[in-house]
This record gives sequence, structure tokens and C-alpha cells, in this order.
Amino acid sequence: MLKEIREECGIFGIYGHPEAANLTYLGLHALQHRGQESAGIVTSDGFRLYTYKDMGLVSDIFTEDVLSKLPGKNAIGHVRYSTSGSSHPKNSQPIVVTYSLGELAIAHNGNLTNAKTLREELEQNGAIFQSTTDTEVIVHLIARSREQNPIRRIVEALSMCKGAYSLLFLSPESMVAVRDPFGFRPLVMGRLGDSVVFASETCAFDLIEATFEREVEPGEVVVVSSRGIESIKPFPEVKRHAYCVFEFIYFARPDSFLFGRNVYQIRKELGKQLAREQPANADIVVAVPDSGVPAAIGYSEESGLPLELGLLRSHYVGRTFIEPQQSIRNFGVKVKLNAIREVLSGKRVVIVDDSIVRGTTSRKIVKMIRAAGAKEVHMRISSPPMCFSCYYGVDTPIREELIASSLNIDEINKYITSDTLGYLSLEGVMRAVTSYKQMHGKENFCDACFTGNYPVEIVDSEIKIRQLRLFDR
Repeated sequence: MLKEIREECGIFGIYGHPEAANLTYLGLHALQHRGQESAGIVTSDGFRLYTYKDMGLVSDIFTEDVLSKLPGKNAIGHVRYSTSGSSHPKNSQPIVVTYSLGELAIAHNGNLTNAKTLREELEQNGAIFQSTTDTEVIVHLIARSREQNPIRRIVEALSMCKGAYSLLFLSPESMVAVRDPFGFRPLVMGRLGDSVVFASETCAFDLIEATFEREVEPGEVVVVSSRGIESIKPFPEVKRHAYCVFEFIYFARPDSFLFGRNVYQIRKELGKQLAREQPANADIVVAVPDSGVPAAIGYSEESGLPLELGLLRSHYVGRTFIEPQQSIRNFGVKVKLNAIREVLSGKRVVIVDDSIVRGTTSRKIVKMIRAAGAKEVHMRISSPPMCFSCYYGVDTPIREELIASSLNIDEINKYITSDTLGYLSLEGVMRAVTSYKQMHGKENFCDACFTGNYPVEIVDSEIKIRQLRLFDR
């Protein structure tokens, strides 16, 4: 899938290391796939906070000179795509504020489903917002709390919030990690020597050679300070968890260990399930790179069809490029992907991708493969039709823009011009993600983007959500 859905955000934190800023830079680099609009790092030297954030990629923002100006043994960092709040420097994170108990920085992965409602209430009571992110709502709630203990302030503020949040807080003295009671977004904890490390995914630990210890549990607050590590569970227990199943399908890096499972193994199993449910009379299997590759490997293994490199992806495409004045058909896709004619010509081709969102990219890919000489094109998708928007931290289009919300599979197949189209069933997805003994039950996954069964109430009305998105643009 080529950027039709944007990932959420990535967060990283390290406590008690003399190279905290440098290691946070590396951790964010490993999490770059989760957000490419902006990045930021905040450090603490035990007395005050130091901040640097900007628009762009981690490697472009954090030069050696910039990192040298971020002293201290404690740091948190953030990479961002705009889920709530537009792509603008004022919305970059971590957010740093000074309030009655001192300085505080916050980095957030997720989305609050009552952010607009809370924001309106706060504004009516005199709050002035500097950004359009839901994260700033949390900051205002903390600042307005009358609790004298900072942890109790955080807990009180989050008790008013609904939706998805994995959070890292940094004060001059301590670091706090919090995960919402449903566990929508991942957050893991590890060790690097005597230092404590947090990240959205374990791939960030691999790069800095930290050891994965455990997940931050849903509803858990972990406090790291000079007193050591303290863990509390202050929120009411929920009947079920709601781990985002799309993390396995698309978002997370294949080398990450997530919700108790290796992502690559899951995606490969999704491909095998897809081959069982949606076989095709074809000659070769081709993946839409990069996210479709593991599923294509699984499809190939299960079907017995050879896997070929029929589409090549450019890894040097920036966020913007200059389109020639003379029209080039399908230019946007061609600048990212190119079909290999020698592989595809005369072949009946199975194309494996992780999802179809609006359908426009899939249509262009099918036409590109036909133009390269393919005899037949059979599109296979390693997830069910995406019919509903996500309100838990994923930048999906509004429902009317999702092709599966208004067209059935035959109509989608006609639109994208493939010979056949087959999706993996929801039952097949759940069979893949729960096929190992150590895995959580299927009832603990959020599948709202496929079913419309939202685990947490969407307090903000559809009208408010539309208004917020229009405002952000």
C-alpha cells in the first residue's frame, strides 16, 4: 500500500543513560516508518528540559550539532503523522509546557475519541490552545488538576479521556509511560544496561542493542525515577482489550515483536490463509512492495506458485517531487513503483497487497502491470474490505472515501480493472493472528475498520470530526 493510509506516530524514551539524546535519535530512526512529517526530542539533565523539533525526517533534523545541544541522561522522542491536527510545525511533538508543578514534556501515539468535546469545554472555561492536536487537550487537563502529585494529575487527566493513547511523559526528575486500558497502540519496555527504555516497537531496541523486557500493559502507568521503577494500574478494568489488528497487517515493521508475536510471521501466515481462501489460476505471485512482501511469500508457499520480483520500489522518493508539465499517465505511482516487463510479460499474475483504501492506487498498479504485458491480473488482499474509518490513531480517510464503504467486491474489481479480486476474510485474519499458543484471543483485537464495531465510544460526533479535519487542512 502506497501511503493511502498513514501510520500513526512513534514514541521512544530512555532513562539514565549518558548518551540519551543520541540513543533517542537512533530509536526514532528505527521508528521512522510510523511517522515522516515531523520529529522531536526532549532531554532532561535533572534540572530542566531541553527541546528540539522540526518538520521532516529524523536524519535530516538531528545533526551532530543539534544533538550536542540536548544534554542529560533522560530523553523522550516522537515521530509524527497527522492523525489529529494538521501537518504543521506547531503540531510537532513532544509538547513541552511549564505549569504549577514545573516543566513537563509529552509524546503521544493514538487518538482521543472525545478530544473535540473536551477541547470545546476547556475553551469555554478560558483555555487557549497553541496547536490543533488532541495531545494538547491532555496537557490542559493536567494543568487544571488540583492534585499536588504529578502522577495523580496525569491519572486524573487521562480518566477524562476516551480512546487510544500510548504516552511518554518527561519531567526534569522522572519519566512516565502510560497505555490506555484497551491497549490499542503498542508500547514496549526494555533495558540497556542499567537504563530503562520505552518504544512503540521492539525494532527500536534492536538498533541500540537494548533487551526487550515486556509490554507496558493496558491500563498501566510505569514511573521511572531515582527511586527505581514503580508500576500502578489506576484505571477501571475493561472487559476486553482492543489491540489494533492493522498493526500486524500493515503498520509495524516486520522485524518487530508486537502483542506477543513476531510481525513477519503473522504477515506470512496471512498470505497463507489468503491462498487457501482465494486461490487463483496463475503463473506467478508478485508483491506490492514493501508491505505486501511477507504476505506474498506466504501466498507463494501455500499455493505453490513461484514468487517473482515483478514490481520494483524506489526508496529515494521524498515527500514532494516535481511533476513534468507534459502529462505522464500514472506519474504518481510510477515514481514510486516500476513494473519489470521481462518478469510480467505473457504471465497470469497474482498481485498481493495488504489492503485497498480508495482504490485509486490499486487501479494504477493493475494498469501498470497490464502495460508491462501481463496476460491476466488477479488482485489478492491480505485483509478484509476496509469499510469504516479509524478513530484510534490512524489517519484513514473519512468513510465516504473508502471504496469498500459504497462498492461490493465485484464493483471494486471492475473499478480497479483486475480480472479477479479476492480479500482475506476476517475469520482468516483472526486465525492467523491467534494461531500460536502464546497469543491473546481474537476477542482482544480491534477490527473496527472492517466491521464498524468500535470498542470505545466515539464521543465526538461525525460532524465534529469532519469539522476538525477540514480545519486541519
